[in-house]
Amino acid sequence: MTNTSKELVMGLRNCTLYSIFVRNHGGTFRAVARDIPRIRELGVDAVWLLPIYPIGKEKRKGSLGSPYAISDYRAVNPEYGTMDDFLYLADVVHQNGMKLLVDVVYNHTSPDSVLAKTHPEWFYHKPDGSFGNRIGDWTDIIDLDYSKKDLWDYQIETLKQWAAVVDGFRCDVAPLVPLGFWLKAREEVSKVRPDCIWLAESVDFGFVRYNRLRGMTALSDSELYRAFDICYDYDVYDDFLAYVQDRAPLSAYTEALLRQEAIYPVDYIKLRFLENHDRTRAAALFPDPVIRRNWLAWCFFQKGIPLLYSGQEWAPTHTPTLFDSDPVDFSGTPELSGFIKKLVQMKKDPLFSDGFYTIEPHEEDILTASWQLGDRIAIGIFNLKGKVSSVSVPLEDGAYRNLLGSEPVAIESGSILSEGEPVILLNSEI
Repeated sequence: MTNTSKELVMGLRNCTLYSIFVRNHGGTFRAVARDIPRIRELGVDAVWLLPIYPIGKEKRKGSLGSPYAISDYRAVNPEYGTMDDFLYLADVVHQNGMKLLVDVVYNHTSPDSVLAKTHPEWFYHKPDGSFGNRIGDWTDIIDLDYSKKDLWDYQIETLKQWAAVVDGFRCDVAPLVPLGFWLKAREEVSKVRPDCIWLAESVDFGFVRYNRLRGMTALSDSELYRAFDICYDYDVYDDFLAYVQDRAPLSAYTEALLRQEAIYPVDYIKLRFLENHDRTRAAALFPDPVIRRNWLAWCFFQKGIPLLYSGQEWAPTHTPTLFDSDPVDFSGTPELSGFIKKLVQMKKDPLFSDGFYTIEPHEEDILTASWQLGDRIAIGIFNLKGKVSSVSVPLEDGAYRNLLGSEPVAIESGSILSEGEPVILLNSEI
């Protein structure tokens, strides 16, 4: 894997990440800063900001453009405030005991970017010599060409400048940038921030295979783990959706999850999420709040880092657009805040980072999993369709603490009665 210490890797597994798109989360760096104490109250350990840089005007989508069509990697979007405002936000995040990650978008820039004007030779060019991109619907960007080693130096120097302020990077479509670049970037950035956190937006198998067949760089998760601490779990996302949409049995999803245990490094970390800025809101995917709580609890129980997307505590059903102003509605009561706090607190137990982890589909629509560290055991029971069912549990009969409820749970004749809500049993006190 990477040269990250074992202590840092295990520590990351106990963390929770919160993602913010500044435009739709208050609109400015100062507005986000005002919300940081509330986010910290949830127990969140790190905040990831979607791209904070100026957005290109040429071929932009929507009225304001995508934050992923960047015109200058070394500046901030003036719509969000000044560089001093960003530094203030970084200070507030750190003062609240959290880490700050920023988005890095190194596969492409906007067509009117600083680099397109000053170094057109650093870009991919179509046969007619004009700028272009190789992903069809990304019409507002042009691709960079990493065969140009001067480009590597510029990009790495940029990362080092940001690393003096932030604690890590979430790297957009990291598989489309050469592994050699990421390895060198990590090595150089470590001179500025030795414990820098590296999160790769890895992609699904189909995307990797399709682009490899086109002769493009397309890194697998296994390759990415050589340079990154964390990868997305898009490798199992299609299996997840297939089960949720009744196109495949639960066993197909759990088998995909178990493959991760065999094909990735022993200390692998996955980013676990129900929603993000590219996906449907969890409350739209799971309208039933009981089923939604089961999936959210499963997201935290798994090996990896759970991700919360801006406003998820309120269970909104609307997915904000990336191309126009579309503020998250923070009015009313955040119905999931208390539940999230319990899950975040649970996740901090070393049992969920250092223990032995296994998954079993108990029956058609109930998923069970466990962690064991020494004589301590945590067993999760996730009722994914909200059905009443008897579930066998490998613990002795008796009353056990439920980390998600106030009342103990009884095991009788080796089973508990699952009435819908998720249950996480602990055989000893934390």
